[in-house]
Amino acid sequence: MIPLETQRLILRDFVESDWQAVHKYASDHEVVRYLTFGPNSKEDTKNFLQREISLQGEEPRQHFALAVTLKAQKQLIGICRISTLDTGNKIGSIGYSFSKEFWGQGYATEGVKAVISFGFQELGLHCIFATFHPENIASARVMQKIGMQQKGYLREHHWIKGEWRDSWLYAILEHEMKKRHPRTCWRSLS
Repeated sequence: MIPLETQRLILRDFVESDWQAVHKYASDHEVVRYLTFGPNSKEDTKNFLQREISLQGEEPRQHFALAVTLKAQKQLIGICRISTLDTGNKIGSIGYSFSKEFWGQGYATEGVKAVISFGFQELGLHCIFATFHPENIASARVMQKIGMQQKGYLREHHWIKGEWRDSWLYAILEHEMKKRHPRTCWRSLS
């Protein structure tokens, strides 16, 4: 199951020693500008990692926050996460964040495609969705590239960083992913 491998990436569980690499992007004002967290203090980042590592042992596991690493260099460059929100209706959500020096190189698209495939193939999900800030055009492009479709606009649905924020809602269904990407786009290393 975990880790996942793509052409250029390995997505694996976080370990405590990842905190400095995570802090690099989680404390960057530009990286977290549209996100619900940050910029992080060192303590925020360490607490985040402790929380994520503790969730790795849950049975059944329903939350996967994965360290995205470059396969060749083994360098941590970001996070992709998928969570099962409604097991009865088989609904999940995704999120991601990358260090800015790795923006615009297709890593987010590659990593997100892997976690979505994992969600459908391993977690048995039927629908996976994501929300993002309306000004975050880069996230819209990532979602569109992997076949997610715009499904709605949520007005003032998050209180983030001292203000109500709107979000775009994008989603993809299992059969849409199979049609768009008939070949498996990830494989487990285990």
